[in-house]
Amino acid sequence: MTAIDPRPLTGEPVSLDLLNTRWNEEGVRQDLLTGVEGLTVWLAANGLEERFTADATTLRHTLSARDALAALVDRPGDPTATARVDAVLGHGRIRATLTAEGPGEEAEFADPAWGPGWTAARDYLDLLRTAPDRIRACAHEACILHFFDTSRNGTRRWCSMAICGNRAKASRHYARTKES
Repeated sequence: MTAIDPRPLTGEPVSLDLLNTRWNEEGVRQDLLTGVEGLTVWLAANGLEERFTADATTLRHTLSARDALAALVDRPGDPTATARVDAVLGHGRIRATLTAEGPGEEAEFADPAWGPGWTAARDYLDLLRTAPDRIRACAHEACILHFFDTSRNGTRRWCSMAICGNRAKASRHYARTKES
């Protein structure tokens, strides 16, 4: 049985969900991927538990992919960050397939322990192709979470209106009442 996912934001595309395995809680940095148990939770949250094994090697490679993606999200276009993500992508490839259902694709890895990290890096490429301007960091200064803005007008600012959005509103209200 998989443990409960403690993260405040889940359900984002797998690349951003990997970044969101680190978050702040009451000013303290949290990290889901401190051990194989957390990797198991993350794999399950993303429907990857059937395809990949949660072990120390997979954890190490997934952390490497997370660090590479974080560098690229923090510094889009940076050659070093780009090279790090490209190095993760070098551990897998897509093979065209033909099945009874029709044409398809299948990911292949020389070392399956790179599978989860490669899958996240590949997903990031898909987000860049789809709408790079919709990849966002939460606007709250204490939040380190990321999301893919799927709002109609593309103006989402918070990872969660219930958490960070309300904090910002409360902070503005407090500032206004303090001035009065």
